[in-house]
Amino acid sequence: MNNDIILETKLVADVKGAFYVPSYQRGYRWGEVEVTRLLDDVYQNGLKKYDNGNKKYCLQPVVVRKSGDVYELIDGQQRLTTLYLIYKYMKNVNPFFSDPAFSLTYQTREQSADFLKTLDMSKQDDNIDFWFIANAYKTIQKWFEQDMQIRVMHIFEYFKEDVKIIWYEVGESEDAISLFTRLNIGKIPLTSAELVKAMFLSRDNSENMSREKQEEISLQWDNIERELHNDSLWSFLTNSIEDEYQTRIDLVLDLISGKDEATREKYYTFFKFDEMRKGVSLDDIWKNIYQTFLILKGWYEDHNLYHKIGYLIASGTSLQKIFELSKDKKKDEFNAAFDALIKKSVAISGNYSELSYEKPLDYKRISTLLLLFNVESVRQTDGKAQRFPFDKFKHGNGNNVKWSLEHIHAQQSEGMKTQEVWKMWLELHIPSVKSIGGDHSELIEEMQHAKDMDKLERSLFETIQQEVLTLLSVSGNTEYMHSIANLALLNTDVNAALNNSTFDVKRNQIVEMDKKGEYIPFCTKMVFLKYYTPSEDNQLHFWGQADRIAYVNAINNALSNYIEPIVLEKKETK
Repeated sequence: MNNDIILETKLVADVKGAFYVPSYQRGYRWGEVEVTRLLDDVYQNGLKKYDNGNKKYCLQPVVVRKSGDVYELIDGQQRLTTLYLIYKYMKNVNPFFSDPAFSLTYQTREQSADFLKTLDMSKQDDNIDFWFIANAYKTIQKWFEQDMQIRVMHIFEYFKEDVKIIWYEVGESEDAISLFTRLNIGKIPLTSAELVKAMFLSRDNSENMSREKQEEISLQWDNIERELHNDSLWSFLTNSIEDEYQTRIDLVLDLISGKDEATREKYYTFFKFDEMRKGVSLDDIWKNIYQTFLILKGWYEDHNLYHKIGYLIASGTSLQKIFELSKDKKKDEFNAAFDALIKKSVAISGNYSELSYEKPLDYKRISTLLLLFNVESVRQTDGKAQRFPFDKFKHGNGNNVKWSLEHIHAQQSEGMKTQEVWKMWLELHIPSVKSIGGDHSELIEEMQHAKDMDKLERSLFETIQQEVLTLLSVSGNTEYMHSIANLALLNTDVNAALNNSTFDVKRNQIVEMDKKGEYIPFCTKMVFLKYYTPSEDNQLHFWGQADRIAYVNAINNALSNYIEPIVLEKKETK
């Protein structure tokens, strides 16, 4: 971006001058939806000011290049034409209102300019430009007629006092066609970040910032953007999908502007910075931006803050809330505030052992608790050598990963409805039946025969499955089957046959996934590799009550600052 730019916001009523639409652009093409949306947005936003005080509203940028006494309209033809038609309508119903303060002509379509001025509807079918302009005017008329006097007065007033456009004027040396292509054909619009950057680099900034200072800001700006493309840092700060931010520095700017996640206004952040510059120097604004980035980076580099903040964001707390919470707090206060938020995120009434996989609200609570268990377990590892990989947890190999609760040892057949899945289940369990010792050759032969059948009946599969489950399960304590003591986080891409497998089959699969370098959450790996179970209680092929007790004790120990401990009784036989 060069510094040959004029950037400011203007009230719609203050947009003046002669604009021409160059030959490389098509004509006016907005339909009823776009015209109505603009009017609704302006009107609804204007009404809010009566509830919330002064309420400004900003339309998308109008990009122009000065050419003699007129402006070449590079981007914004549709909006400016619609505003022109709205003014024409308001003037027609109230002669005391002024005409549009600007005019529109066309480099190669003079007749379109005449039609825009006269709105002679008898000619609306003469060409496609006339047709779109006429229909836009009819849409405007229809919208106003829902409440004629009130709406006309309000819209005229809002254009004078509340509604602004972003005026983006490039230098005469700018390649207008190339810029138009980027903004329109390429579908890469100006972002708030680009506009804020232009605010610093513009030749017309009111503080006459030196070229050296502008170059320094430009370099620092690019460095921030580059560092935010570190996937580990980015995934720590946000749960966003890849395309949510066209430039990642937008995240920093949104924090400073106080932009809420529910805010739909596209240029909210730029508009806030535009207001800010009226009372604060550009130099101080830049210091604020750079300092905010350093704060975020400092959190990322601090072992404890990285894990606590990372967990809160991953579990649904907004970065904006965390940022606001951090203001004017000493480090100890800051940590205490985070601990309180974390404790609240997993708070329930009652005992965690009573939460059930089968209840939707409990499912969410258990998932959150196990996420915290994984993050805290990594945070508390000796020497702080490990960090929980939020990038792998959220995005895997570049795609968003969805995690689900899976039974560590399954004894039901959820989602197993096809022969292919039944046969895969049998194939997965044959090695486990072979490995546990004893003479099970008859069962193995039966499993192999069923797997090879052209048509496997459900009744036969379920009979064999029950025999296998009885053999590979520890008896007793079935009440814990859907509790946290028998649940872990696994990628939802895992197939139905594996989801419904016994512990031994899942353990073997986890080992294979680990060998291939696939990401497995820390505690899920510890469970299936039997790290939590004392050696004297360790039955390699089974998941029993001793394992569940050890697993729950590990959860109790890791989360002692946040939850009341769960107690399981040791009562089972094999």
